[in-house]
Amino acid sequence: MTRSPHITTLVPFTPAAMFDVWKVGVMAFELWTSSLSTIAMRNNLWYTQVPTSARMMKENQRMVTEKLDASLEVAMEMNKAMFGMFTGQHAPWWVTSRRTLQPFHRRTTANSRRLSR
Repeated sequence: MTRSPHITTLVPFTPAAMFDVWKVGVMAFELWTSSLSTIAMRNNLWYTQVPTSARMMKENQRMVTEKLDASLEVAMEMNKAMFGMFTGQHAPWWVTSRRTLQPFHRRTTANSRRLSR
């Protein structure tokens, strides 16, 4: 049975591709849990600190700039994926998913570690 070249980009057939799909799932779960803990810790800071203190102003500014930076990185990855599709050099969805989740994952896990100290 021969496989269509179109189906191989939708369904992972090799063990390496299946492992990549598993890594995307783990990354999404870590992103979800670290986002929840970061939101909870930031809410705790907002409830317990003076909103106009230098520490809170710095934290709020850092939060906004990190989200903007991560969003720009994700937009760049999505543009690269779309350009690859237009030129016929598209990557499988699990590769594109991992690349687009990575900026948010990296920042949320770092924030969760930093705020938990």
